[in-house]
Amino acid sequence: MRLLPAILAMAAIVVASNILVQILLLDGLLTWGAFTYPFAFLVTDLTNRVHGPAAARRVVVAGFAVGVLCSLVGTQVMLEFGPAVTLRVAIASGLAFLAAQMVDVAVFHRLRAGGWWRAPLASTLVGATLDTAVFFSVAFAAALSGLFPAGANAAVEWAQGPAPLLTFGPGAPLWVSLALADWGVKIALALIALIPFRLITGRILHRPTIA
Repeated sequence: MRLLPAILAMAAIVVASNILVQILLLDGLLTWGAFTYPFAFLVTDLTNRVHGPAAARRVVVAGFAVGVLCSLVGTQVMLEFGPAVTLRVAIASGLAFLAAQMVDVAVFHRLRAGGWWRAPLASTLVGATLDTAVFFSVAFAAALSGLFPAGANAAVEWAQGPAPLLTFGPGAPLWVSLALADWGVKIALALIALIPFRLITGRILHRPTIA
């Protein structure tokens, strides 16, 4: 199956990110999952470049299915303050992943005829920004609390209280700082990911065929 390596890579990234998101960094401003999840965009872009947008969408759907499974498992894992994955976080994670990855596929395909770096960079920047906006607003914003049952809202109240922006700025809901820190990591990794994208696509697309 030609897409199996991409599907396995996407699944591995999703599973690893769901586990590593439980490990906090910088007093909770970031998690280790923030450094693994952005590579999902690299897998999507590589698939898009080599096999086309339809294949990339299939890989995204496979990753989404793995993410849903991880969320279901996470709801059954009890930590000190409750389940590892709450209802709002699970819904936000699924929506953000699917929306961001599908937009990534569309943007990449539209720009694929340009310079080699334009499509992966632009698609990842747009996708990563959408991912951060959707996830953190749906998961934590008080303005959206009316969409969820009281129990789901109570589980995320810790992120709605005021805190210095990025630990040193003016006061803002804590989730805004978490979103900005997460977005910054995604943007930095989008630039770094151009290197493996170039190396891998160059190796695959210029691989000599055997008659």
